[in-house]
Amino acid sequence: MTSRAAVRAAYDTVAADYAALLPDASFESPEDVALIDRFLDLLPSGARVLDAGCGAGRMLHLMRERRPDLRLVGLDLSPQMIGLARAGCPFADLAVGDLADVPLPDGSVAGVLAWYSVIHAGTDELGLIVDEFARVSTAGGLVLLGFQSGRGMRRIDRAYGHDVSLDAVLHDPREVAAAFAARGFAVLDQRERPARGGEPHPQGFVLARREVSLPGPTAAAGG
Repeated sequence: MTSRAAVRAAYDTVAADYAALLPDASFESPEDVALIDRFLDLLPSGARVLDAGCGAGRMLHLMRERRPDLRLVGLDLSPQMIGLARAGCPFADLAVGDLADVPLPDGSVAGVLAWYSVIHAGTDELGLIVDEFARVSTAGGLVLLGFQSGRGMRRIDRAYGHDVSLDAVLHDPREVAAAFAARGFAVLDQRERPARGGEPHPQGFVLARREVSLPGPTAAAGG
C-alpha cells in the first residue's frame, strides 16, 4: 500500500491538475449532494466544521454556499493542495496535517466531512482516523464519510496525467459503520450506491453522530 509520504508527494505533484479537473461539486450525483445537505441541515447554527482532506477546497465552497453561517476548517496532507485552498477559500481556517493525527483540540468541532479522503487508508489506519474524528467531535457531533465501496485495493497509474501511482483502498460501508458504532457513535445512514459514469466501483457513505462519552483508550488517542 502507498506510504503516507508517497501519498503526500503524489498529491503535491497532481494538485493543480486535480483542482482543474474537480473544481466544484458538479461531479457528485444528486444523491451524493442530498446526503451532504442532510449532514449540513443537522448542524447547529454557527457550528465549527472540519473538512478532513479538503484538497483544493471544493467541498469547503459547497458548504459555504449551503450554510454561510458555518465556521469552516480545512485539513489536508498535501501542502500544495492547502496552498490552492488558501488562495481560493479565504473564509476557512486551513492547515497541513494528517487525518490520523488531527491538529485540533478535543471536542472542538460539531461536524466532520471526510469526502473521499480515506481512500488511501488501510483498515488499521482507518481505525486511527475514526479515533481522531471521535476525539475532535463534540457530544452530538456529526461525521459524514464518502469513499469507494468494496474490499481490497486498486492501483491508480498515471494519476491525473502525471507519472505517479497510488493504491486506492476499498471499504465496506458495514465495516465503516461498525467502526463508528464501536466508538460511541449512532449510525444515522449507511449506504452504497452503484457506480456511474467512469466510476470503477460502487460508492459508500456513512453518516454518524457521536452519542456517548468515549472510553478511556480512545479518548486519549491523539490528545
